[in-house]
Amino acid sequence: MLKQLGKGKAILLLGARQTGKTTLIRNLLKEENLDAIYLTGDDDFDVELFATPRQDMWNQILGSKKVVFIDEAQRITHIWRSVKLLLDQRADVQVFLSGSSSFQLADLTEEPLTGRKYEYSLFPFSFSELSAHHGVLEERKMLESRLLYGSYPQIVADLSHAQENLEQLSDSYLYRDLLSYECIRKPKLLEDLLKALAYQVGNEVSPSELASLLGVARGTVESYLSLLEQAQIVFCLEAFSTNQRNEIKKGRKYYFWDTGIRNAVIRGFDPIATRSDVGALWENYLIAERRKLLMYRGSGEQFFWRTTDQMEVDYVEKTFSKLSAYECKWNDKKQSRITKAFSNRYPEAEPATITPANYAQFLGEEETVSK
Repeated sequence: MLKQLGKGKAILLLGARQTGKTTLIRNLLKEENLDAIYLTGDDDFDVELFATPRQDMWNQILGSKKVVFIDEAQRITHIWRSVKLLLDQRADVQVFLSGSSSFQLADLTEEPLTGRKYEYSLFPFSFSELSAHHGVLEERKMLESRLLYGSYPQIVADLSHAQENLEQLSDSYLYRDLLSYECIRKPKLLEDLLKALAYQVGNEVSPSELASLLGVARGTVESYLSLLEQAQIVFCLEAFSTNQRNEIKKGRKYYFWDTGIRNAVIRGFDPIATRSDVGALWENYLIAERRKLLMYRGSGEQFFWRTTDQMEVDYVEKTFSKLSAYECKWNDKKQSRITKAFSNRYPEAEPATITPANYAQFLGEEETVSK
């Protein structure tokens, strides 16, 4: 982000609520000794400033300052037209914006700031970030806590109140923007859909089956799933296929960006040793953490693989010309290997089984995982 300063473009930071966006930008401004005007969409006075975008409004707002930080930007009507006016007339001003509702920000910035912004996403803490801070060995000791409570900054900072804070986060903060979105007319349906996804982690999800289960139209389910993805609560893995015989081509699996939120949705905080869903929880954790790593790196595609006769691979990754296949196993005493149905079709794919014994390599910066 620092290398984009002073280039005449807005810096836009997106992410779910409580991931630390405001803190990150405030710290950046402090470290770089940038004297900024701070505005927020949570303040009615600030919102009113943008009611009628004008060329002269920015001179009144900025005065002699050359940095402005607009928090909760999605709450401000005409914000993008206003920012475009500023960028057009003042190339010397640096604009920072943050927003917790990525689907609203993405929709509204698509046209006005095309080519005029650098966009970044912020997720709950990743394994690599926490390892860099605590050390890999210390972070490995926290594995069961991460599976149960996830890695939101507030949770990492105060594990003693993790369950209480997660339930509050999932009940209010996380859904606030979703529930204010005009397409969300049935809050109970949103809650039931999230519970269904939480119970089906690691399994293929059929929108038609979900629609039947929830008693609504498939189109409604598809719409809600899309919004949950854009709000960075869940993400989708599609099936890997090269159109070979009996490969599933249109399947989907959904995972939660944070395992703590997944557990909060179903109020499931039982100890790891007593859980029947530890395999699914482990798979969700690994794939979500790996996704953060790939997104921060800026490379890598994620898939799962299955055939019509139920041969499957938990996780397939493609980075440029390199293909890798992984099984996610919580119990490292059980032998596991990639099914021959996959390795015979894709002999070039590098296989590995990810267990608590070797997951630190998989979620770190190393390119190979001990098999």
